[in-house]
Amino acid sequence: MPTAYILLNTEIGAENQVLKALKRIEGVAEAHVLWGVYGIIANVKAESMEHLKFIVTKRIGKIGRINSTLTMITTEKPQLTLEEQQVFPERNQMENALIS
Repeated sequence: MPTAYILLNTEIGAENQVLKALKRIEGVAEAHVLWGVYGIIANVKAESMEHLKFIVTKRIGKIGRINSTLTMITTEKPQLTLEEQQVFPERNQMENALIS
């Protein structure tokens, strides 16, 4: 399931309004107000990358009073290449033991 964490920089004083709008969007699993450069962090989950893109660009992008965003999409754990398996055989053995 594609997941993204989005940092939102809002207009001063608009954090709570934007937070409420975010929480009404389907796919927004969590949203919290922050202190710092970014005023809000949101965790967005979707059934596909295409739907995640739609939520981020079309739904969240249209909320208003958002100055900028930083979107970080999580990835699946990368698989070792054949060359990496040969260089790091102990890592491959540990991962196989954890799966079993």
